[in-house]
Amino acid sequence: MTTTLTTLRPRPQVCRACGVRHEPSPAAVCEQCLGPLDPVLDPGRRLPTAGEIAARAPSLWRYREWLPFDGEPTLSLDTGWTPLVAAPRLAARLGVARAWVKNDAVSHPTLSFKDRVVATAINAAAAFGLDTIGCASTGNLANAVAAQAARAGLAAWIFVPDDLETGKIVGTAVYGARLVRVRGHYDDVNRLCAQVADQFGWGIVNVNLRGYYGEGSKTLAFEIAEQLEWRLPTAVVAPMAGGSLVTKLRKGFREFVEAGLVSGAPPRIYGTQADGCAPIVRLVREGADAIVPVVPKTIARSIAIGNPADGLFAKRAILESGGWAAAVPDDSIVAGIQLLAEETGIFTETAGGVTVAGALALAGEGRFLPEDEVVLCITGNGLKTVEAVAPVLAAAPVIAPRLAEVCALVEGP
Repeated sequence: MTTTLTTLRPRPQVCRACGVRHEPSPAAVCEQCLGPLDPVLDPGRRLPTAGEIAARAPSLWRYREWLPFDGEPTLSLDTGWTPLVAAPRLAARLGVARAWVKNDAVSHPTLSFKDRVVATAINAAAAFGLDTIGCASTGNLANAVAAQAARAGLAAWIFVPDDLETGKIVGTAVYGARLVRVRGHYDDVNRLCAQVADQFGWGIVNVNLRGYYGEGSKTLAFEIAEQLEWRLPTAVVAPMAGGSLVTKLRKGFREFVEAGLVSGAPPRIYGTQADGCAPIVRLVREGADAIVPVVPKTIARSIAIGNPADGLFAKRAILESGGWAAAVPDDSIVAGIQLLAEETGIFTETAGGVTVAGALALAGEGRFLPEDEVVLCITGNGLKTVEAVAPVLAAAPVIAPRLAEVCALVEGP
């Protein structure tokens, strides 16, 4: 169903494979060759200066000239602009000059990077006059769609694998969305959602609105550049699920270089996955030309996509940037969560554990230089996946309310 169009106008799209231009519509696949569609920005648009950007409200919309719309957004105006946290002790562990954590674990409103992509997708849905949105999700996207649909007064249908963590199920259902648990893995859910989009004409954010949705990822790169005072790091490490994030990081950094807003070359991009679901890492490390789908088996459910849609594009972005990829086992993921918390005070979910453990693995392979300045992208909050880390934490002692018992603890055995 549709409603009255807003004054915001989505940009046309072009096929990434064959180059055919498509007028704006809720479609993500080229009718000519079935390639993916990407929005096209107006090359004649006026670009702001660094000073003009810095004077704007602290949200991802401060970079609106690089987002796929003409006009002013109307929804989710307060998402983005998360902290970039200096992490000198992590830098020492990685053997690099400096390290920072880009902390989307505190993203508004649902504590994950997916708030960014939903902010752009929901504005596209409203501009196309759609009154129902939805998604296929491994958890974080479900939370973000449900919350932002609730704020916008849109109906939401959320489809997830049936074995998601309790925190992510509750963190979706609480907003009143229609939550549907599907027996199977994410790839099964995604196929179903493609059929749902066709059948009902809903705006499935990561299916028929995918082109507009994906552009929200670039704002992570834009914020990193601005928060480093308009210069670029030399390396960025990010987790990979479908592969889109690393491609958009690469694109975002390059767009700011082309606009003359930053100094330095675009950073090397490093992608990380769990051993139990690492099809993109295998593409990179084996030099393969085609994805070999896998059945996910990892605690990192939020990035457990066995047949990633952007896998080949992610491989290209990583290698063209001079980066690399690493996969890590589940015990290292848990250790990465603990290490990040102990060294920086940031509690991340399993995808963030993959980022940290992957960065350590890459450092162990000599992939970083002593003079490197590295940003680690943390994409979700640890409160969403407490089951992963709870079993390895030491039990707290229980004492009577007596000072003597505290003294005994302090003095130790």
